[in-house]
Amino acid sequence: MKNIVIMLCMVFVGLSVQAQEKKNKNAKYTIEVNGNCEQCKKRIEKAAFSVSGVKSANWNVETHQLSLILNEEKTSVLDVKKAIAKVGHDTDEVKATDEIYENLHSCCKYERKP
Repeated sequence: MKNIVIMLCMVFVGLSVQAQEKKNKNAKYTIEVNGNCEQCKKRIEKAAFSVSGVKSANWNVETHQLSLILNEEKTSVLDVKKAIAKVGHDTDEVKATDEIYENLHSCCKYERKP
């Protein structure tokens, strides 16, 4: 009887500890985003942060790489790429419309890939 009580206590403690483990929903990604300057950086990062679930967004002017941390339960990388394209910047999967691209400041216009 004593052994059964001890076993039940061990099972209960084990399940309690397991239930308290925090699952990491955040994931890191790096995507290429076309742009040229600090003005582009602000626009790209603002567009990324406008997507619910984005925890961190940092675009490097020199490498054109956007480092993202996002909650995968709330959003996806594709959602972020679409938001960035809406403000005039191309990514590998989603391109900005010609109309939006043409409205960018002259220093922000980059060489577009077909």
